[in-house]
Parts: sequence; structure tokens; C-alpha cells
Amino acid sequence: MKQLPIVFLISIQFIMLSACAQKAEKKEPEKSPFGTVKKTAAEWKAQLTPIQYEVLREKGTERAFSGKYWDNHETGIYYCAGCHLELFHSDTKFESGTGWPSFYQPIKEGVVRVGTDTSYGMVRDEVDCSRCGGHLGHVFPDGPKPTGLRYCMNSASLTFEKATKK
Repeated sequence: MKQLPIVFLISIQFIMLSACAQKAEKKEPEKSPFGTVKKTAAEWKAQLTPIQYEVLREKGTERAFSGKYWDNHETGIYYCAGCHLELFHSDTKFESGTGWPSFYQPIKEGVVRVGTDTSYGMVRDEVDCSRCGGHLGHVFPDGPKPTGLRYCMNSASLTFEKATKK
């Protein structure tokens, strides 16, 4: 069996150590222009339903076509179920066929944060609430105009308030 040169082995070790160091380095999220909500796990568990806690605090995902908003067609505002920050207007909701409520843009800039999710062997753009850090879902580049984006959200991470008629 042919032996590998020592320089090659040292290079591999250096690369592995660098990768571990980068992974361990956690960046502080940008400050939200909408304030910050921080609670203990016990406080979140007391406030949220079990499925809301699983999705918002543990980055879970509800089953497709099981959430209460995927087929909602009423006019109104979708809020974060954790901190009640306005996230999406029903005017930007569209039928994606995925079984989750989908929107082409947030209600205003800065209400959501997009980061990288590498769970389940995939690389996806994760969407979190900018105020409480709750996991909302993911965003994909296959949505309709004008943005071309599909914010695929979990119903459990949202609350909906129907618009009042004037």
C-alpha cells in the first residue's frame, strides 16, 4: 500500500480543524429594527402550543396540508405566533401547491431574517422572525413575480387576523 506524503496529511488535518473552528464560530444576529423578544424555554412552552413550540423554538416543520393557513383565502395580516410581529399581508400570499402558506414577500423590510439551514443533508435558506428569532420556514427562488421568491411558512409559526371591513 502506498503511503501518503506527510505534507498531504498535515494539509488535510489543517483543513478539518479550520472547518471545525468556522462551524463553532457563531455570529451574533443583527439587531431587529422591531426590538427583541427573549424568553426562557419554560416561558415559551407556557405561551405556545406544542406544535408552535416545536416549529418556532426547535426549528420543526409541520406536515404539508396539515396547517390551518395553507388554504386560507381571507384578507388580513399574518403575524409571528411567538411575538405578534406583522410578517406577511394576504395580498402577497399565493397558491404554491406545496401544502404550506406561501408568500412572495414580507410585509416590510427587516421583519424576517434569512440564514442558512444545513439540516437533513440539504442547504436551504431558513426564515426566522427578526424580533423573537422564531423559525418560520424557508425561502426558495421559485416564486411568482414581482420578487420570484417563495416564502414557504409553517402555519404553526403564524397567527392570522382578518381585515375589518370599513
